[in-house]
Parts: sequence; structure tokens; C-alpha cells
Amino acid sequence: MATSDVDWSAIRKDFPILGEQAHGHPLIYFDSAATSQKPRAVIDVLRRYYEHENANVHRGLHELSSRATEAYEKSRQRVADYIGAVRADEIVFTRGTTESINLVAQAWGGKFIRERDVILLTVMEHHSNLVPWQLLAERTGARL
Repeated sequence: MATSDVDWSAIRKDFPILGEQAHGHPLIYFDSAATSQKPRAVIDVLRRYYEHENANVHRGLHELSSRATEAYEKSRQRVADYIGAVRADEIVFTRGTTESINLVAQAWGGKFIRERDVILLTVMEHHSNLVPWQLLAERTGARL
């Protein structure tokens, strides 16, 4: 699908916050590295969770914990199915990209990156993507 075929106004309508104004103009939000705006479907699921399932996942035997755990594991399976993972337990949820990059650099990088390996990044990297690789390079003797 070409970009010109996308109905951007319909997409904007699915994000309630984008109906807001900023300085007398329709809100445009470009700080998605910090947080992303949520479409109505996500807001609805979160509302349902907080109203009916709000409890720690895999941390209790009571009804709410069981509901939260079931919803969490169903989500994991849906993601696994969507991306073609072999098993749902291959899916790891994190709080965000920064945490994810740190996990990859420490776990995967710690196992596979060795002295004289080259870690290739661009000069435009955000510090949340640069620093974990710098630390890994220092620790392993790899080149950045």
C-alpha cells in the first residue's frame, strides 16, 4: 500500500488524544521514543484490565491474579502467533525499548560478542541504544 493510499484522518480519529489542540492547531506528537499515544482499542483493554483484572501476574492464587495471569498469557500467545514464534515462552515483555535494548546487550551480547568483534551503530543513536553497546564493548574488548 502506498503512503498516499492511507487514510491518515481515520487513523488520527482512532487516537483520542490526537483530537486535542496545541497552540490552536491539531495536536501532533513526535516524542514516541519517550512514550507512545494509545489507540482507542488499547485504552479500552487497559480500562477493562484496571476495572476487572488489576493484580500481579504470576504472583498469587486469588481470583484477580488468576484473571490477570490468564489475560497476560493470552496476550503473549497472540504476539507469538502474530510474529510466528515457535513457542509463546519465546516472547518477553518489557517496560519499554530502553529496557529491551539493555537486556539484548547484556544477555545476547554478553554471550556472543567477543574481543575484536565489531558492534556497528549510527552516529544518530539515542543514548538508550548507544550506552549499552559502549558498556558491552568495554567489557568484552569489542570495537564500537
